[in-house]
Parts: sequence; C-alpha cells; structure tokens
Amino acid sequence: MINGAHVIVYSQDADADRAFLRDILGAKSVDAGGGWLILQLPPAEVAVHPGEAPKHELYFMCDDIEATIAALTEQGVRFTTPVSDQGWGKLTTIRLPGGGEVGLYEPRHPIAYDL
Repeated sequence: MINGAHVIVYSQDADADRAFLRDILGAKSVDAGGGWLILQLPPAEVAVHPGEAPKHELYFMCDDIEATIAALTEQGVRFTTPVSDQGWGKLTTIRLPGGGEVGLYEPRHPIAYDL
C-alpha cells in the first residue's frame, strides 16, 4: 500500500541546499522535469510524539555522531548546537546553506528502517 515517503524541505536558498545534500551528503537525484531535482534519502523511519502544536522535524541518522561531525566539519559544514546526550540518543543540529536547520542523530534505541 505505502511504498515510501516524500519529505519536503522549504528553504530560502533551495539551490544551495540541494547542492549541500548532493555534494556534501552524497545524495543521488532524479530530474522530475525541468531541472527540478528529487534527492534520494537514506532508509527512514517515522516517530509520532505528543506535542502542543503540530510541527515536523528532519533528522539524519548516523552510527557515530562524533566521527560524522568531524567528517562533515572538514567539508565546511556548520553545526549550530553542541551534541546533547538524551540517553536514548545523541543530537546536534546542522546549519543548511539556505539558512534552515536539520538534525543529526545517533540513536541508541532499536531502529525501524531495516525491519
């Protein structure tokens, strides 16, 4: 029935953020027509948390957050928050070239994307 998920990231500089995903994170892409790129994501999972107001967040997952930060920093990636240890995982925030932010997350809980 459901065979995938499509994530939309709104950006003040979409070209720069697409280039970041393609060139820095290595995302492959397809041309959806007229040069409009749709970029591949790694395997994914979704969690629904209680909250006061509806909102959505995007986190890229990794096995070793410190090693990932070091590798991305060498490529000029900026992080806007220090790593926080939440017990169930470690989190930080990546600044996108277009001004937005996405999370970087090292989970310590069982993951669902390889079920």
